[in-house]
Amino acid sequence: MSSTRTVAKPTSPASTNTNTNTTAPSRRGSAWLREPLLHFLLIGALVFALDAWVNRDRLDPRVITFDAVVDDEARRVFRDARGREPNADELYALRRVWLDNEVLYREGMAMQMDQGDQAIRDRVIFKALSSINAGLKAPPLSDEVLRAWFEKNRVKYDEPARFDFSEAVLPEAQPTEAQARALASQLGSQGGGEVQAGLRVFKGRPQANLLQSYGEAFTTALTAQPPGEWRAVRHGELWRVMRLEGSSPARKAEFEPLRETVVQDWTDAVMAEQRAAAVKAMAMKYSVRHREVAPAAAQAASGTRAEPTQ
Repeated sequence: MSSTRTVAKPTSPASTNTNTNTTAPSRRGSAWLREPLLHFLLIGALVFALDAWVNRDRLDPRVITFDAVVDDEARRVFRDARGREPNADELYALRRVWLDNEVLYREGMAMQMDQGDQAIRDRVIFKALSSINAGLKAPPLSDEVLRAWFEKNRVKYDEPARFDFSEAVLPEAQPTEAQARALASQLGSQGGGEVQAGLRVFKGRPQANLLQSYGEAFTTALTAQPPGEWRAVRHGELWRVMRLEGSSPARKAEFEPLRETVVQDWTDAVMAEQRAAAVKAMAMKYSVRHREVAPAAAQAASGTRAEPTQ
């Protein structure tokens, strides 16, 4: 295939110089716009600007942001310790603990307490808290104040009603009412002879512990039954075979024998209140924001994966 080429006419030196000066900068500019280095710098600047906008809260040391990831971790820790999900009040308390720790951490960093161990968050928090403890001072304590505090917190010192009881455990994981009543009747007629059931013995369980473990209905039925008798007692959807062995009544505590213990407990409580107030005062310097996290981002942060819906 032939090509056509246009040959320019010779020009004078003056005209040649004029053309060269007007066209060269344009060509150099076009070449510079095509340089890969320029593209890289522009993209880098754009990414930096986007990152700064997304993380704008983190760039402000006076802004604390907690999101669903924090709540998820708090729920996991609570669930591992208690075996259930926290209620609204408990979740709020967990958030307060996290916020207090975050405030202490930032204050510790501001006071350069991270020197030598920047990566150890707990160590920095401990150092910041130690600086607060060093400034705490218990107020003067009078006998009247101490006795009033004792009465207000009497539940800590009164001896609760306690119960001894046994449970006969059937081989079935979830026995029916008929099976539970049959076992109770068999145990009662044999006077404690050999039966096909395991035996659990509980000693000195306080009533508050029974209420927390079994609920009000079960606790009322167990504590009301005559000692020494096996009975089938309903516990939610389950049936248990129980025998009340004995009980001891509640007793009110006397102040004087416990005076030294009450003084120490009062001191600990007052110091805890002062410590909480000091951390709260620090927290006033920060703006706390709650950022909602998309489900996918929360799952990625917690290491879980959502199952696809059918």
